[in-house]
Amino acid sequence: MSLNHSWMQRDLAVLWHPCTQMKDHEQLPLIPIRRGEGVWLEDFDGKRYLDAVSSWWVNVFGHANPRINQRVKDQLDQLEHVMLAGFSHQPVVELSERLVALTPPGLERVFYTDNGSTGIEVALKMSFHYWRNSGRPEKQRFVTLTNSYHGETVAAMSVGDVALFTDTYKPLLLDTLKVPSPDCYLRPEGMGWEEHSRNMFAHMERTLAEHHREIAAVIVEPLIQGAGGMRMYHPVYLELLREACDRYDVHLIHDEIAVGFGRTGTMFACEQAGITPDFLCLSKALTGGYLPMAAVLTTDRLYQAFYDDYSTLRAFLHSHTYTGNPLACAAALATLDIFAEDNVIEANRALAARMASATAHLAEHPQVAEVRQTGMALAIEMVQDKASRTPYPWQERRGLKVYQHALERGALLRPLGSVVYFLPPYCITEEQIDFLAEVASEGIDIATREAVSVAVPAGRYPGFRDPG
Repeated sequence: MSLNHSWMQRDLAVLWHPCTQMKDHEQLPLIPIRRGEGVWLEDFDGKRYLDAVSSWWVNVFGHANPRINQRVKDQLDQLEHVMLAGFSHQPVVELSERLVALTPPGLERVFYTDNGSTGIEVALKMSFHYWRNSGRPEKQRFVTLTNSYHGETVAAMSVGDVALFTDTYKPLLLDTLKVPSPDCYLRPEGMGWEEHSRNMFAHMERTLAEHHREIAAVIVEPLIQGAGGMRMYHPVYLELLREACDRYDVHLIHDEIAVGFGRTGTMFACEQAGITPDFLCLSKALTGGYLPMAAVLTTDRLYQAFYDDYSTLRAFLHSHTYTGNPLACAAALATLDIFAEDNVIEANRALAARMASATAHLAEHPQVAEVRQTGMALAIEMVQDKASRTPYPWQERRGLKVYQHALERGALLRPLGSVVYFLPPYCITEEQIDFLAEVASEGIDIATREAVSVAVPAGRYPGFRDPG
């Protein structure tokens, strides 16, 4: 029995994996990873896999990065954890100072949680609570875009719109207002991204005009709707949204958990619109993919609405045990050092250009509707019919065939339904990008060539995105 097989059997005897139908592993081998280095993951039998999705979009500077490793090791000898209620420590103060300096002007306070979903919960609760403290308790609803994803805790699911993640739990969810997404994949033929995004804002304008008295906040994934299939739109939508939120006195929440820290071509996506949201939610790449942490940045105006005598009960009494953990802060500080010292954003421009050129030929593939890109995120959408953009039935799991082929070739490509995407660490080389493009092309050929017959129940999951 190989070491891989041994660890797989031990795992399947006791674990329940995330975002997984566990029965799949009766046919699809689980891959136990022994070590990582740079863009590579290595299993217990010595096979390597190029991590093209940054291990769920977190690892920006490579596995076992020596600079991050050392910072965490040094911190471990000093302080592993202390509660952040009534206490503080050097790494959390330094990290907060740097985040305030790095993010758009006006974001002056940092609140920490343990992960992206809970960061979203914090922003939603803060917005709701702010209006209550401000004498406007009727402002308690949230506006979100169709096809959006903000996490899998209850309030975060409520402001999401990917049926796979929300349909089962509808009785638990908040009553939110959903506005059609500016998703440029859906633009009319011949129309550019900016015009389409600008036109689509009319839906948001109408919703705010009609409901602003009861709306606490609008929440968006700026520029890229990640789990919804890497759908993308133009920054002009964010400009229009900021102006409208100001005009209607509604908070704007930017969920940059997946797109922050250089992924879109700027440090933060909101920079491309030249705006400051009322809440900026960060996680994933914040610690370079090392430790779970999220930060919610907000304005001093919001902070002051909670600042009062204890007896008024205006305080934001929300907490997580590992809030502001020193080890996670150390990893985040090392990550920010690399951004500051290595000219990462500029270097990424060349890598993004190589991603574009290496995959350009796929735009002509008879089963590819679109190759789209924003910065260091590139997506290839497979379809049943190119002319009509008819999607494959989700039950056929075409993306899974690409995933399986990529594993055989030594790459980790985990498509979203029929969308194959690259979201690699920033330490990837141009030659490695070429390799990924080759593997993806082969996988797409295999996945679209095979005839698959399945019974498709009508309307079960419209807009479904199979994470497999």
